Amino acid sequence: MSLPKPVMRGMLAKRLRFHLPMAFILSFGAAIAFKYTVTEPRKQAYADFYKQYDAAKDFSAMKETGIFESVRPSGE
Repeated sequence: MSLPKPVMRGMLAKRLRFHLPMAFILSFGAAIAFKYTVTEPRKQAYADFYKQYDAAKDFSAMKETGIFESVRPSGE
């Protein structure tokens, strides 16, 4: 009793018929999951931050603490 010969002709095409569509489906699923679990909340957080962000107020606070070397505080 001998082992049957493995089927080698057309093996790659047969396996790709199943694995290639599955790879595309899984990659699109991962991209969609990443978009809605990471990207959208991050964009919303940035939007919420910049709704109430005042750049002039932030600049004057940094100026008063002496962070900038070229800008003098108001008291000097």
